[in-house]
Order: sequence, then C-alpha cells, then structure tokens
Amino acid sequence: EVHLEESGGGLVQPGGSLTLSCAAAGFTFSTSAVKWFRQGPGPGLMWVSKINSDGHTAYADSVAGRFTLSRDNARNTVYLQMSRLKPEDSAEYFCAVGGINYWEYSSRGRGTQVTVSS
Repeated sequence: EVHLEESGGGLVQPGGSLTLSCAAAGFTFSTSAVKWFRQGPGPGLMWVSKINSDGHTAYADSVAGRFTLSRDNARNTVYLQMSRLKPEDSAEYFCAVGGINYWEYSSRGRGTQVTVSS
C-alpha cells in the first residue's frame, strides 16, 4: 500500500524559507516521479512541482525560481525547499504519486499546512 507522509509545515514570515519533506513507503520509490500540490483557501487545487526518477524537475510558474525540489532515494524522501515565501503561498501542501499527466495523481499524503504571515 502506498504511504506518503508530509512534514515541515508551519508559520513563516513573508520572505522567509521553509523545507517540506515527503517520506514514502509501499512502492518502488527510486523509479517513481513525485509531485507536490497545494490547496489554498480559495477554490481549486494547484500543482506545484514534480521530480522524475532521474531527478529532472518542473515547477509551476508562480513558484519557479523560489522553490527547489530534490530527492534522496536512500531515504525514500523528497524535499521541497521554499524560499522568498509570499502570503499567497499559504496553503495545505501535499505530495502525491501516480497519474499520467503532471496535474494527476493516484495516491497522496494527508498534507502539511504552510502559513505565510507577519
């Protein structure tokens, strides 16, 4: 059974940094792409980033240049480093796997809350 667990969320001031972790189990992590999504207070789910099994990454325009996604296959973990955070980055962030297109997934974690506020 696929299990994904996020951690690292919290309250941070605008302009600050935070690193989220996603620990995975129950599937072959090293050959799997992992995605991050976020759900803010408004409607709609937003795809944030993706890292392929070869380490290639992609980012939504709104976070490109500020967020960095990496993976540690030895620890079955991906890390989302977020910097220069803005209030509009406030959301519940969750990691996910599966799905054919970048905006799709078949399994997700429960999420971790990020709040950017002074």
